[in-house]
Amino acid sequence: MNKLHVQKAIHICEAGGVIAYPTEAVFGLGCIPTYEHSVRRILRLKRRSIRKGLILVAANIAQLDEFVDFSKIKNLRVIYDSWPGPVTWLIPAKQMTPSWLTGIHKTLGVRVSSNQLVKSLCEELGPIVSTSANPKNACPAKSSWRVRSYFHRGIDYVIPASITNNSNPSEIRDAQNGNILRSG
Repeated sequence: MNKLHVQKAIHICEAGGVIAYPTEAVFGLGCIPTYEHSVRRILRLKRRSIRKGLILVAANIAQLDEFVDFSKIKNLRVIYDSWPGPVTWLIPAKQMTPSWLTGIHKTLGVRVSSNQLVKSLCEELGPIVSTSANPKNACPAKSSWRVRSYFHRGIDYVIPASITNNSNPSEIRDAQNGNILRSG
């Protein structure tokens, strides 16, 4: 992992920009989640409805406290045991969590990443938006070349790195009942 690329991505996010970066399984589009204009830009690029909500990735569990209410989950051990890793949990959002992140839902998808590059970004920025780098109905990008072919100059920076290991996007589970909503 080239630290110069990570530092450039951090500076771009801090300035309100949108980046593409490799996650455990696909390239993601990301930004600082409290920057509404950046989040809306990602939604426009993807042609994704704001109603759907988004996922946040973090370097550690404490970074998610601002956005989700872990106290409303009965079996936290199952969640904690799955992290860091490619499992996204839908957890009740705190009342102050912006609607541009939750969409029409009362929950927010969150994950503590096992990807070292993602962790490096989040250690500096806090949690970041993580949504697959593809327009609606297109296959998720698995290379920086594919990201550029989808979005051309619509993204401020694409980190030139590779996907680490998994072949499928993260599993998504409901933290309140354990149901699997998307298998990994």
